Amino acid sequence: MDERISRPNDAWREALAALPGRFLVLGAGGKMGWHTSLTLQRSLQLLGRQEPVTVVSRFGSEKQRRLFEKQRFQVLACDLSQPTAVASLPDADYVIFLAGVKFGTSDNPELLHRMNVLMPELVAARYRNSAIVALSTGCVYSFTTPASGGSTEASPTDPPGAYARSCLGREMAFHRAAANDGTRSALIRLNYSNDLRYGVLIDIAQRILARQPVSLETGYVNVIWQGDAIDYILRSLTHVSAPPWILNVTGTECLRVHDIAVRIAELCGCEVEFTGEEGPLAWLNNAAQAHALFGPPSVDADTLMQWTVAWLQQGGETLNKPTHFEVRDGAY
Repeated sequence: MDERISRPNDAWREALAALPGRFLVLGAGGKMGWHTSLTLQRSLQLLGRQEPVTVVSRFGSEKQRRLFEKQRFQVLACDLSQPTAVASLPDADYVIFLAGVKFGTSDNPELLHRMNVLMPELVAARYRNSAIVALSTGCVYSFTTPASGGSTEASPTDPPGAYARSCLGREMAFHRAAANDGTRSALIRLNYSNDLRYGVLIDIAQRILARQPVSLETGYVNVIWQGDAIDYILRSLTHVSAPPWILNVTGTECLRVHDIAVRIAELCGCEVEFTGEEGPLAWLNNAAQAHALFGPPSVDADTLMQWTVAWLQQGGETLNKPTHFEVRDGAY
């Protein structure tokens, strides 16, 4: 799975050839950090470039740190919320910023502000002369209908909940850096990346296999294969600007949760039960701009469902990090 997710495509390698310099991945220990770092490193190696990719995280798990060291990354442990620690980081020409916090924050506004607003401010100031791609979320938009096709990059941002508002604060940190220092960045509004160890499809499939009902209160979702999401994130390095360039990243469809569950149950060979009433509104993204620029996702939703079921049925590991896609009040 790791090899498939981190397999660089020709279009990205061609773009990378025009990006000389050093690369830094901040928040490499998170759910997308390993595959993003590995894709970047493999791409550089295929181009014959020997410079190491520097990866930064708190690395609370020694096992996780050894995984990066084994692949010959330059590994740095750092708390990115501490000014002195961020100031001590090495220079880089290109920065992929993946750090942030979500779950367990509904009763901790100080943590949300420190990690999702102040930390991006520190990073934007430290790397004011670099090209930065920062991960945001489609949760910054208001709820919308599936008939709308999803929110576009020009849609209003008026989300419910402290978490989503803190993500808007993260984006504003890069807007301020652009206004004050000319910092160039791209903000990636991602909706539900899925590898085979976590994601909306894993959440639904695990409930079905455990004979638990699937909630319909969030009636629709977007999903995208993690390898495709990483491709779009990395290729956004060629579009950084001041003010920040905004890009929605997700799949091509607004998927009905009911239909996902029925299909997964069919693949599992079991029944599915539902709970709650289907909501007409959800956080939905329209990623037409990303698909027009970089091509459509290489893995469609049905293939991803097939992979997910096969992975679980053969005993594949999971991260035990549910997405809580059912939550509608933004309280995580």
